[in-house]
Amino acid sequence: MIDRIVNTGADVDDQQEVELENTLRPKDFANYIGQERLKKNLQLAIAAAKKRGEPIDHILLYGPPGLGKTTMASVIANEMGANIRITSGPAVERAGDLASLLTNLQDGDILFIDEIHRLPRTVEEVLYSAMEDFKLDIMLGKGPSARSLRLDLPKFTIIGATTRTGALAAPLRDRFGLIHRLEFYTPDEVQQIIERAANILDVKIEKAAAQELAQRARLTPRIANRLLKRVRDYADVNGDGIIDTVISRKALELLEIDDLGLDPADRMLLEKIIEHYNGGPVGIETLAALTAEERGTLEDFIEPYLMQIGLLERTPRGRKVTLKTYKHLGRSPMQSDSQPSLL
Repeated sequence: MIDRIVNTGADVDDQQEVELENTLRPKDFANYIGQERLKKNLQLAIAAAKKRGEPIDHILLYGPPGLGKTTMASVIANEMGANIRITSGPAVERAGDLASLLTNLQDGDILFIDEIHRLPRTVEEVLYSAMEDFKLDIMLGKGPSARSLRLDLPKFTIIGATTRTGALAAPLRDRFGLIHRLEFYTPDEVQQIIERAANILDVKIEKAAAQELAQRARLTPRIANRLLKRVRDYADVNGDGIIDTVISRKALELLEIDDLGLDPADRMLLEKIIEHYNGGPVGIETLAALTAEERGTLEDFIEPYLMQIGLLERTPRGRKVTLKTYKHLGRSPMQSDSQPSLL
């Protein structure tokens, strides 16, 4: 996937970046900004579970990347006073890997599985009885001499995170007692997140500059923190370390992030639809070939925000741009000979 400053995926290859991101993560609901509806539901479930002295029910968190699913899992563990083990779907390749994780848990522990939709089917099937009955079925031996062994597991909680809830097998999805979607944040909430992060990083930022960054952060905390760090670098090199509106605008101009938070990849996608297909509709496979990107990259990392702000529409016939897109790009629908009915 192309390297973008507005990429919502975590940069797991940069250990320093991962450690810095962990520093910025809130540890409890009091410091977790946004997602008010979700927090109220989870606080109720946590209070009820603690009152009964039981682990909280299994939780599935879904939504676009970068909105705080991993952070929310850590907050839940801290509020429950439980230990949390973190893994991901692609990392659990065999049923034996899952068995090793589950048998090492203690009563009340939380197992967080990121990208749970990417668990192999054989691993999923082992997970069914583990989640429902807290039993682990293991096959010993092969052929006619093979026999099944059932082990008791501690009372644990699984928190799954996914960007594609539809890709989860129905039997697995149905075993989650709490299923919640994380929504995009409001500009005011993103501004609060930026100001909180600046305080943790000991960076001085003017309120107007924080508002400027919030408007271009694609309503996503991960991107907001990433932009803040890049603008901080610019302020340290080209200024006195204080982030004001002049510094922030120059830094964002250097990063090619426009007023709506679009980067060159976003603008290229929209311009291709206008130039080659008169504003659409055009199929996703055609767009993937046209932009030299994988279909999953377009669907997971580029399209959600463009649709959220009304620049792109999904129709049964394919993707098409809106009148707002022409206005933002400074183009006229007449220039592309597009049909008004498609806009």
